[in-house]
Amino acid sequence: MGSFCFHTSAVPSSHLLSGTDCTYGLGGLKLGNLRKIPFSRTHKASKVLAFYGLKKPPYKLDALEPYMSKRTLEMHWGELHRGYVEGLNKQLEQNDILYGYTMDELIKATYNNGNPLPEFNNAAQVWNHNFFWESMEPRGGDMPKLGLLDQIEKDFGSFTNFKEKFVDAALTLFGSGWVWLVLKRQERRLEVVKTSNAINPLVWNDIPIINLDVWEHAYYLDYKNDRAAYVKNFLDHLVSWDVATARMIRAEAFVNLGEPKIPVA
Repeated sequence: MGSFCFHTSAVPSSHLLSGTDCTYGLGGLKLGNLRKIPFSRTHKASKVLAFYGLKKPPYKLDALEPYMSKRTLEMHWGELHRGYVEGLNKQLEQNDILYGYTMDELIKATYNNGNPLPEFNNAAQVWNHNFFWESMEPRGGDMPKLGLLDQIEKDFGSFTNFKEKFVDAALTLFGSGWVWLVLKRQERRLEVVKTSNAINPLVWNDIPIINLDVWEHAYYLDYKNDRAAYVKNFLDHLVSWDVATARMIRAEAFVNLGEPKIPVA
């Protein structure tokens, strides 16, 4: 989920955080061998700096209405998500040891085995939000199909059971955080997990399939304090099971799940 722009101290500061100047990729870009390349617009060489860009949601900001409003996207993506990107970039200016990491690697390194470094919260929130926007689509919801549905029914007993566990996790999460459907590598099964604040399942080596932002700012403009209505509309109208299926197919390259045994009604 990482993305980088290349700049130097010779480039005007107004150009540093322009998301449209960046090339985005699912896995990020390795920059370690570029760290000390000199740049010469002046007689004084300056080191190359690598910055993350603000990635746009894969739909127009009003495309999720009426379940998530344009004004929510303008505030949540356009202001809060942007703030995490800018905060991370400012931190990276002060710590070139972290240059060259993909976003996944950056999160694991800065989590520091449960003793987070200063860069962790911004890095994780950038990743979490990119994943969240891509976990939704206009006219989403309904039910997953084919192999993903089979696996959900195998691991939760039924799709209804899965939804109940997901809703319960969202409503019982204390304070701010995220709810995830993940593939557990060691257990080789899907599970619903909840995380506090910026923490995401990458730090435990789980493979995220979908996520839901349950920080209050994610839903307050549209639902006030009715978190239950927000969660229901996410599952019924917003979640992208097509994207989740694609993520599951990729995950199966790393985890051998065998043949799902679909429960008999």
